[in-house]
Formats: sequence, structure tokens, C-alpha cells
Amino acid sequence: MNKPCAIGLGLWGGILALVATPADFQSDYFSLALARDTPAFTSLSVDALGQQHFGVNPVIIMDTNGAGRFHLELPRPGRFIYRTKTGSAGWQINCQQQVITLESEFIANEPVSPLALKFNQKLNHATLLGLMLPGKQTMSLPCVLHLPGMGSVRITGNRPGLELDYDARRFVPTPFVRIAFPSASAERPKVSYRLEIAALYPKLKGVENSPRYDGFRRDFLNIFQINPRLQMLANNSASDPCAFTLYEYAEVARHAPPLLPDLTCLDLVRMTLDRYLAGAKGYGQVGYLPDTTTADIVGWQTPYDSLDSYPSLVLSASYYIQGAKDRKWAQANYAGITRWVRAMLAMDRDDDGLLEYPASGNYGDRPVTERRPANWWDTINFGHQDAYANALAYRAITQWADRARQLGHDSDAEWLAARAARLRAAYLPTFFNPATGVLAGWRSADGALHDYWFTFVSGVAITYGLLDAKDANPIMDRLLAKMSAVGFTNFSLGLPGNLVPVRKGDYVFHNSPPEQFGEPKLEDGSDGFQFYENGGATGCFAYFTIKALYQLGRRADAERILYPMLKGYAHGEFQGFGADGRSRDWRDWQGGGHGYEGLLVDNYLTLLAVFDDLGASRD
Repeated sequence: MNKPCAIGLGLWGGILALVATPADFQSDYFSLALARDTPAFTSLSVDALGQQHFGVNPVIIMDTNGAGRFHLELPRPGRFIYRTKTGSAGWQINCQQQVITLESEFIANEPVSPLALKFNQKLNHATLLGLMLPGKQTMSLPCVLHLPGMGSVRITGNRPGLELDYDARRFVPTPFVRIAFPSASAERPKVSYRLEIAALYPKLKGVENSPRYDGFRRDFLNIFQINPRLQMLANNSASDPCAFTLYEYAEVARHAPPLLPDLTCLDLVRMTLDRYLAGAKGYGQVGYLPDTTTADIVGWQTPYDSLDSYPSLVLSASYYIQGAKDRKWAQANYAGITRWVRAMLAMDRDDDGLLEYPASGNYGDRPVTERRPANWWDTINFGHQDAYANALAYRAITQWADRARQLGHDSDAEWLAARAARLRAAYLPTFFNPATGVLAGWRSADGALHDYWFTFVSGVAITYGLLDAKDANPIMDRLLAKMSAVGFTNFSLGLPGNLVPVRKGDYVFHNSPPEQFGEPKLEDGSDGFQFYENGGATGCFAYFTIKALYQLGRRADAERILYPMLKGYAHGEFQGFGADGRSRDWRDWQGGGHGYEGLLVDNYLTLLAVFDDLGASRD
């Protein structure tokens, strides 16, 4: 149906903005507007649940070479034609309740511009999800346009070999994601594209008619973002691929529904694994260097790999093989993945069963840009024996032992099982802090424990089976009691990574204000507390605490955290920017934003806890 031009207030990702909504067509599932003199969208907002929650229009109105050569006709509601000055139809657009069809016919001597769609990344971190060839900045069809917080658009074409131009940048005045639908040509005299609005999430019993799970249904795919300049899954479509986060994507991918009949989220994981196996590097790995000529990446300038990179890659490969049942790929890549396993285990430098990071982790040996800490939490001084990375390594070893056995490599499986047993035996004695009754974050080279009441460390150790229930339950008792004692109760923001301030000598030296990245100027760390990784609330890694509680049978404790988080997901609380320009992927305990990505996909791993909440099998 046609809608008149309207002005309204929209709330999206925490941004309250004046929104011009001159909708040329609106249904329950989408609202769009088109440029009058060039083939381009000027507005597109989607609600895959059909509830007409359209919010802010994230589309950037572009200047194109075709401006003025076309005029838009609206012969009837839902039908639009871009005609050339000679009256030929360059593009035809048809809109129905959940479907948009784009059609282009070749016109001799009258070149027709591609139909363009460009998103302001500050308003929505759009991404295309599909398969890309190395070094080629085009997305093969079929694919999915995913709009975090809105839903998905399945895109198919009328002939094989069709591709979309795809680009994304963040180190520019207006960060953007750009998609272009190529027009017909002499070689392809007629092309058409079908765009179908869809909510893509696991169809679990209990989610369909409950508003509690609206965020789960709109946001389940939010963890998947492909950087078009690197053709890999990344923090978001214009950000860095991180070797140490790929396992999170793979964990979600093996439980995700098909994107299209011939495309799955596991295919995206395989594509990214293939890039790593072929020698590509990601953040966390030596050789991943700053480069703004190819992509807007920050690089990893540390002279050694992070302690969690190889465990993540090995675990990702294992999850892919298990989920896709791709024995052929597993056999072809077994040697390469096993090399990752051996490189990981070589980090046990003193043969005590635990992996050791080369940086000491000693108090005062603070991380800097040229020497990052051991793991994902890259502003905190995790070093030497790191509890989180060793838990991830244990999971990777046990998983790859299973894959080795399935593939007939029995001697490898036995070797790995023995290594896993040694790691598990050493874990609790090394990291348990009798002074607090919880697991410390790391034991530094000087033998000291560094314990800041890390919520995710105990969570991941329990989730991955490093602790027996008799040890795990008292740890969770103390952790939850501490959370209550320090006054963190607003679980709609997620969880703090640590419950007490990280002291100055254990936090990054960045020479930035405390409220920017949590770097304290005071020795006790109190001035940096609640900012960014120094106790800031986030959805990142909250999954492990919630999963551990469900695993221990503590349903009420898990729900007390998960249900407010689900409400936060439904209201866009984990993405977008505030009025001060800081993003909401990290929050202080009053809700103020202290991040910078705008969309940090790790926030969405927690949605897997809905499986536990609804008693659904995940194996």
C-alpha cells in the first residue's frame, strides 16, 4: 500500500532520532521508499515478525552517476518503474506483503545503473550472508541480507551465476554497508531478484507466540557478519575477523536453521575456516597487520599468537564437521587442523598439562598495543597460565579427539584424550583461589593469582566440564552472592566480566580517559570500574554463566539473568550508539554506553541459552 510522507520519532539500538518516513510502500513486514531520478532505495526498514516495528530508516541517500537519467513511475500500489528519458523500462519493482521483486531488462545504447542500497552503519550494521570467493568483493546468490534487530531478507536470482556487489567501511566519515544489484546486460538480457522477508531462527516449541522471545526470533543471526573486503566472518561487516571468536559463530551455526535450501550458517563457517587453512590471519594471530588499503582493520602487533586463537580454530572445525556431517571436508583438512592442534599444545611450555602464554601476566607488566594479553579480554593483563584460554583448549582437545576417532585416527584420539586428562587434573589446583572461593583469571609467571571475580571464567570452566558439580556449585554460590553484594542487578544490560575493579597494574596502558576504555589512573582501579572491559556490563560471554547455571540444574538462578537479557535483546539494548557517540555493546551499570563497535557480535552467543530455557536438545 502507498503511504504519505510522515515524520516521527523512532527508537533503534538506543538512538532516539527524528525519522523521515516517506514510505512508497508499507506492509506488515517492510517499509520502503525509492529515489525519483535514479535506481536506488532511499528508505528500507524491516520487521521480520510482521509487527510493523520499523523504527529508524538506516538507508543513506546516495549520489550516483545515473541521477537525472531516470524518472520513477507508480502505475499502481506496490508497482514501480524506473523509465529512461526515451520511455524504456530500466528497472521494475513489485512489492507484496513479504516479497520485493526487482527486474531489469537490457536496453541497447541506454546503460541502466545497478539498483543501489547503502546503509548507515551507525544506524544498522547490515550484512550479506552467503559465499564469497577469496579476493573477490562480490556475494554469490542465493544469499541473505541480515539487518540486526530487524530480521532477514532472503535474496535469490532468476539465473545461476548472479552476484551482488558488496562493500563495507568503518574508518570513513560515515561508516557504511553498500549493496548493489547489477542490471541486465547484453550477455544477460533479463535479470530478476526476489527479496523475501524472513525471520530465521530455530523453531523451538514455546517461542512462537511469546513476546519474551521476540529478541531471539529477530536477533538469532546477529552473530554472523561477513567482512566483504576479507571474505570472512568478523566482529561486524566492517570490522576485524578474530581467530579467537570463530568458535562462537560455529557453536551458533550448528544449531541455526538453513538460510536457504542450499545455504547454511555452517557454510559461512567453512568458508572462513578455508581462508584460515589457506594462510589468512585474523586478530589474535602473528601476521595480521594493520592495513586500511585492503580493509579497515587494526591488526595484531603482538609477537606471539593469543592463547585462545588455536583452541578457537580447532573447536570451530570440530563443530563444523559435527554439524554439517562433512566427512569429505574433514578428511581433506585433517592434517591442517591437526597442525593447529599441535601448535596449540606446544604452548604447554613446562609440560605441566596447561598452556602458557609468553607474556608474564605479572602485576605491573601491563599490556600495550604492541603486546596484547593472552585472550579475547585484550585490555586485561591475562598472561602466563590463563584460566579462560585453558578451558577453551580443553574443550577443543576433547572435541578433536572425538573427530579423530570418527575419522579412524585412533592413535591421535588416545593421545588427545591423555592430554585433556592432564589439563583437567591441573586446572582446579592451579586456578582455584581459596581466599575468595572462586576461580582466578590467571596465574602469572611469578606464581601470583589474579582474581577479580570474573563471571565468565567460572562459567566457561563449568560449561566445558573442567569442574565436578561438588566444586562448581559452591563457586557459583559465591559468585552470585558477590554479584548481589556489589549491587549489580540490571541484567537487561548483560553481565559484568568482573565484579570488582581491575587494578592499574593489571590493565592496559593506553593513556586514555578511564571512562573510554576502563584504563584506571588510580592504583586500585576504581576510577576505571564499570567502563568497557573493566567491569562494564555486556552480553559478551554472559552465555557461559547462564549455561553453567542451567547445567547445574539451577534454573531459577539462570532465568533471573536470562529473562531480563531477552527483554534487552528485544529492545535493541546490545547494539547501536548513544547521543554521546559511544556504543551500547558495553555499558556502565546505569546503562551508559562505553563501547565503540556499534555491533559486537559476541553479544549474541547468549541467545543459545534459550535452548536450555526451553529444554530443547542441542546435540
